[in-house]
Amino acid sequence: MSEKRKRTWGNRKDGRWVRDVPGLQAVMGHLMPNRTDCEVYLSDTIDVTELMAYLEKRNALHPEYKTTLFHCFVTVLARMLRERPLMNRFVQGRRTYERYEVSLSFVCKRRFTDHAEEALMFLVPKDTDTLDEVSQKIIGDVRETRKSETSTGGVDAILDALAKLPRPLLMFVIYIIRLMDFWGVSPDFLTDGDPNYSSVLFSNLGSIKCPAVYHHLNNYGTNSIMITIGTLRKEAKLMEDGTTQVRDLVDIGATLDERIADGFYFARSLKLVKHICQHPELLERPLGEPSGFDYK
Repeated sequence: MSEKRKRTWGNRKDGRWVRDVPGLQAVMGHLMPNRTDCEVYLSDTIDVTELMAYLEKRNALHPEYKTTLFHCFVTVLARMLRERPLMNRFVQGRRTYERYEVSLSFVCKRRFTDHAEEALMFLVPKDTDTLDEVSQKIIGDVRETRKSETSTGGVDAILDALAKLPRPLLMFVIYIIRLMDFWGVSPDFLTDGDPNYSSVLFSNLGSIKCPAVYHHLNNYGTNSIMITIGTLRKEAKLMEDGTTQVRDLVDIGATLDERIADGFYFARSLKLVKHICQHPELLERPLGEPSGFDYK
């Protein structure tokens, strides 16, 4: 984690214990203690026509580095998490917690080949960050990762080391790791940079020409939201004024832990994502600045 906090009773180093959750949510943590038992699925198509036009102008003015649709979606999700705090909660140890910071993770292929290794990327944007800072951080991290064909340390190195243990020993080590995870006492070297401890695990399947899919959550860690986007496509769309226009569309698939919020809250959060995509100038504002979106 980017900011270390002194742990106080009831809280974790990565989140504050929410003591005033509705009774239904509190009981659900005990009736359904496994995150994979509480998955809800959301799929939709997002109109990114205005966003793509914005990117075209932006990249023409800044040819030194290319901002992509992926960079924009990471920034959009970061803004949504800032503005919709319940989306940044998690349930672990049968309690609900609210994270101290927003974090996003994704998987990066070192090379676009069948046998190339995958690297785990972890991003903690600041309140003052805009699309510029987020884009540059992603470009820099991916470029550094792809300099090597193999693990360069961090979580990747830990996983490589664990994989070499004899099966009985590995089973015992994993048992201890899961026990520490339950009580929120896992050491930093196990959690820092691990996508299982991020607010959102995001995958751009469009980059490999695949459609958006549903991806399961994990019982390990604190990640409550998994999102994928598919291939960008052009399609005729009936507009509100009755005309038909060819628009840029992208499908989105999300898997969420229903214990962190209700369906109404999830739906409004999706509306905010769509609003930002339709008003990409909001990406130029600091993440900590409200979008001004009217949820009515």
